[in-house]
Amino acid sequence: MPCSLKFLLPAMILAGSVAALAQSQPRVYPGLGTPLSQADIQSFDRMIGPEGKELPPGRGTAKEGAAIFAKRCEICHGKGTNEENGLLRSLVIGSPGKPYRGAFYGEERNGPSYYPYATIAWDYINRAMPPSNPGSLAPNDVYAVVAFLYYWNGIIKENDVMDEKTLPKVVMPNRNGFVPAVPVYPPEKKPSWY
Repeated sequence: MPCSLKFLLPAMILAGSVAALAQSQPRVYPGLGTPLSQADIQSFDRMIGPEGKELPPGRGTAKEGAAIFAKRCEICHGKGTNEENGLLRSLVIGSPGKPYRGAFYGEERNGPSYYPYATIAWDYINRAMPPSNPGSLAPNDVYAVVAFLYYWNGIIKENDVMDEKTLPKVVMPNRNGFVPAVPVYPPEKKPSWY
């Protein structure tokens, strides 16, 4: 056996043994495998459905939402209109109360106006915003920010109050822009595989 193989072969065997040993050691993740209590599970259960039955009491207007947006949201989303830079472009198309139309076959298509149900924005903002402290907005603040976004997108009027009763009643511009997850066929046209 050549001299280099005398050293290389044991080194390869040793390296393989070390790698196998490292893989056999269990990785420890804090909390992994710990059963969740009912309270833990309920703390995650905050999703708001299309009918808004799960919405908490509260209220907000576009004017109140503008102040909250300036204080808590502009740092990431920017300020101004869609002609300016910033993520606000993904939230607003047009100018206050006058949406831009024509981007996609004459329909409004941006974050909030693309949603089929008004409660989706409330649910998302409540759970995920602001990114630095998700879920830290009070219900009144969330209603106000949603009112601000919907007003700026021409979906509601400036003085409309958003609360647990009025928000689910907002008819979104794209409400009928989605197809059901499972196609619905009339009995006479139902395919054999359905």
